[in-house]
Amino acid sequence: MAGTSKYNSFIEWREQHVSERHLVLILAFFVGLFSAVAAMALKYLIVFIQQYITSPLIAQRPFWYFICPMIGIALAAVFVHYVVKDDISHGITKILYAISQRKSIIKVHNTWSSIVGSGITIGFGGSVGAEAPIVLTGAAIGSNLARFFRLDQKTMMLMIGCGAAGAIGGIFTAPIAGLVFTLEVLMMDLTMTSVAPLLISSVTATAFTYIINGGASTMFNIVVFEPFALNRIPWYLILGIVCGFASLYFIRGMNGLEQWFKHHIQNLWLKIVVGGLSLGLLIYFFPPLYGEGYDVIVNLINGDSLSAFTNSPLANIGSSAWMIIVYFVLVILVKIIASVATNGGGGVGGIFAPSLFMGALVGFVVARVMNELGLTVPESNFALVGMAGLMSGVMHAPLTGIFLIAELTGGYHLFMPLIIVSIVSYLTIKIFEPHSLYAMRLAQKGELITHNKDRSVLTLLKMDNVLETDFVTVQPQMTLGELVNVIAQSHRNIFPVVDAKGKYRGVLLLDEVRNIMFQPRLYKRFTVERLMTSAPAILNYNMPMDKVMETFEDTGAWNLPVVDDTKKYLGFVSKSKIFNSYRHVLVHFSEE
Repeated sequence: MAGTSKYNSFIEWREQHVSERHLVLILAFFVGLFSAVAAMALKYLIVFIQQYITSPLIAQRPFWYFICPMIGIALAAVFVHYVVKDDISHGITKILYAISQRKSIIKVHNTWSSIVGSGITIGFGGSVGAEAPIVLTGAAIGSNLARFFRLDQKTMMLMIGCGAAGAIGGIFTAPIAGLVFTLEVLMMDLTMTSVAPLLISSVTATAFTYIINGGASTMFNIVVFEPFALNRIPWYLILGIVCGFASLYFIRGMNGLEQWFKHHIQNLWLKIVVGGLSLGLLIYFFPPLYGEGYDVIVNLINGDSLSAFTNSPLANIGSSAWMIIVYFVLVILVKIIASVATNGGGGVGGIFAPSLFMGALVGFVVARVMNELGLTVPESNFALVGMAGLMSGVMHAPLTGIFLIAELTGGYHLFMPLIIVSIVSYLTIKIFEPHSLYAMRLAQKGELITHNKDRSVLTLLKMDNVLETDFVTVQPQMTLGELVNVIAQSHRNIFPVVDAKGKYRGVLLLDEVRNIMFQPRLYKRFTVERLMTSAPAILNYNMPMDKVMETFEDTGAWNLPVVDDTKKYLGFVSKSKIFNSYRHVLVHFSEE
């Protein structure tokens, strides 16, 4: 009790002496700092496991390429199932769901559980990335700090964005990418009040990482590059289109494989065995699939493609140019299988690294094919901009792709190719897929907040906000005389008809009985069942609000009944109630 009293006193002091605007800026700094610390902790955990456990084993016996990822998946799965006891996969999707459906509340354990789970998974060679887990960690830090200070939902949403921006800035040392990623993928509106805290978090996290690392450095150092040439624009356009279709393969293939894993393998230990064996076999034949694959990217953008054959039983094909192309195409095709096997088997990781990895390979393959056909294009440049193309397509975030790759490589001299490939890839994928892989699962359920303000505000509305329960119910067997007594006590002109079990049967409108309700001789002749009618449509309690509005528009109705999954009557929703609630949320949602 004493602790609670002190906490309440502290909150009261804050409310009196620190304005919310200033508090948000202060919290943005600390969210960025804590997110950077979390990013560094995850990096060091991965490096520690690789240096002291997996690398010595692999150096002695290459078949440990096969065994280590299985161990990592098993350890991560046991940790998640028996310690965390919650699903911590698909980090970005969880953030979008929290914003859409959980009032921006992210569980406290997400501030550390993803670090441990993904550190084990990737350290032992899981074919996924650390970025999505650390973004979820940063978002959880922001959400829980906002909850601690009892901030409202809109501010909690902003703090989640600050955590995501700080995580990207911290793990990639890319402050601009952290800002644009948050605006493109997570946030709904760009306002000055949102940009300042996001920038503070992103820059703070990046500066902290620079300090810890002993100075500024890029993740992918380019040794060999060629300046941008205008006559290569058509080839970059072709690369953008190829990246768009590769993104389509990535999104649909990964989503389909995840669904198969989810519905066909339920037992935890069977998942570990199937996922571990699949990943181990793939890595044994294709060592570039081991871990995040960033070392392969560095080699490709610096002109060393043959290193990808190291420890592979297929190493003897590296002497043929076309066989090298075939090898990398196979790696591209099976990369999504390796990533799904990692996460489906129980590992924890994201798609940031896989999309960058595939992008670099797609860019390299396109350039190598062009060169074999007699054109002269720089393979290093194509590998670099291919990363931006895949990221733009998979995440539906072209600005993130452009700025992230520019900051990761220091490749601002290739800004034009980055823009061309990213935009063309994004436009190509949008023809086939309206949502990114992150948003696809929520979009299928109607739970996705989008950059369309109308749809976003409707998503924030819940059935509880608009459900009216003050309608007097009547039963089918009631006589007109009994109905008249009910009407006399009601202030509504609509009467839902329900049976003895409370299930909805129909609706009775006052206008339908007005001409006979004053004729006592008919009171026993008519029953409610004879007088009731069907509503133009019936709404389900779990129906998304944008679907509710579509139903109102399609039927032209002003009031519609609401039932649960068992057809039990719950209440009515009126179009006017939705409009009033919409205006209220819109004003709150748009305040600066």
